[in-house]
Amino acid sequence: MSPLRATSWSCPIAAYKHPRPMLKNLPSLLTPDALHALASMGHGDDLAIVDANFPAARVAQLSGARLVQLAGANAPEALRAVLQVLPLDDFVPEAAWTMQVVGDPAAVPEAVAEFHRLLQDAGEKAPVPLERFAFYERARSAFAIVRTGERRTYGNILLRKGVIG
Repeated sequence: MSPLRATSWSCPIAAYKHPRPMLKNLPSLLTPDALHALASMGHGDDLAIVDANFPAARVAQLSGARLVQLAGANAPEALRAVLQVLPLDDFVPEAAWTMQVVGDPAAVPEAVAEFHRLLQDAGEKAPVPLERFAFYERARSAFAIVRTGERRTYGNILLRKGVIG
């Protein structure tokens, strides 16, 4: 039996340099964790984009949802980025929901008004308001929860993923 000899060789894959980034046209706000969560979602799965006051960690822990942190962004910025890569479900009458103001269900907080504009600009239907505890209940069934650094109250929106056609 001959002794093993060290040989010198180089791996051609290790020497390969990509001429460009691997992915293009992705919003820089979306972290690898956020992109993985969004890509892992299937048709009909819900995504919660929530403000800094929302009990995101507890809801994610109790429901098994993925928790993604985007602490440097406000909720409308997160929604804008998500809408660039995630189609909303057009097989259902409602694919987006916001949280109603407690004691004043007709009020439209500033963050919610921004959600309306962003959805309209993306060619999507307006979000449907949900009573606070109904919103929490629906968020418990979300596939992923994106916690933003949004400091304004009621900066919460739920989205239902559609299909890429």
